[in-house]
Amino acid sequence: MKRLLSLLFVTLLFLTTQGQERQSDYIPVSQYWKEHNILQHLDVSITLGTTGVGFDLASPIGDYLQVRAGYAFMPRFHHNMSFGVQVGETYDDAVFNRLAFMMESFTGYRVDNKIEMIGEPTFNNAKLLVDVFPFKHNKHWHFTAGVYWGPSQIAEAYNRTEDMPSLLGVGIYNHMYEKAIVREPLVSFDLNGNIFSFPDDPEIKDEIKDILLSYGRMGVRVGNHVSDGSPYLVEPDENSMVKAKVKTNALKPYLGFGYGGRLIKNNDDYKISFDCGAMFWGGTPSILTHDGTDLAKDVRDIGGKVGTYVDLIKGVKVFPILNVRLTKTIF
Repeated sequence: MKRLLSLLFVTLLFLTTQGQERQSDYIPVSQYWKEHNILQHLDVSITLGTTGVGFDLASPIGDYLQVRAGYAFMPRFHHNMSFGVQVGETYDDAVFNRLAFMMESFTGYRVDNKIEMIGEPTFNNAKLLVDVFPFKHNKHWHFTAGVYWGPSQIAEAYNRTEDMPSLLGVGIYNHMYEKAIVREPLVSFDLNGNIFSFPDDPEIKDEIKDILLSYGRMGVRVGNHVSDGSPYLVEPDENSMVKAKVKTNALKPYLGFGYGGRLIKNNDDYKISFDCGAMFWGGTPSILTHDGTDLAKDVRDIGGKVGTYVDLIKGVKVFPILNVRLTKTIF
């Protein structure tokens, strides 16, 4: 028993001594980070450029790395675009005016042959970037890798409020067209238990059907279907609106480089730098109308300013970034 107690005492003494030796070699995490310059300084920056207006916070990780996190958004500005309204396969001014007069007489709404659309960016992203300073004695140049993350929708287009009566008239006409095809009355309603319909005469129904079928459906002419070359006419939604959205991947990798230095001579607290690089959208952006048609893939021969915008968006699979950054060192 005495031998066992003696053995335990010697073992405990040995472990205690070893623990004291190891404790003397222990370095607190905060001291280790301080010695290796990890997250010991904080810079606050305002950014301005092709990603919009934003800010970021930056802190070093050692002597060659810096991590940045922030947010940027594109201020709203408008681009106006015009679309023509037509009936059937081709535009006929006489036919359109005749139907426009009929719709105004029947509903009180005048259908114009032009619809104005408003396009605006909705671009906004959070960002997480890592700057690499490859030169030991030159901290001006840096290379950057990271990601931008935000809503997949980056832009939208919608009709002006002033054009909603015209689009309402287009919707009413197409509803009449569908009624005529199935030989139903154009208007029917129940009033105090009595069913009223117009027209009641089967011959008049057939006559109206023939007239409407000869004209075709009405809509906003955008271009032609890629599949068969037929006209693509956008019809208003249930709210008498015509809309389109531009979408990309929500997560967008980034690669770039930059150059920076002091903003004020002999003062390291204020800096200015420039970043140049590419944000990868993940392929051709989608331009989706409210009926699900992708203008970038499903429609061709889009004319005018709209066609120019569509071709530009289709061709930019990588978004160029050029930003200026003004920085203040907090500590």
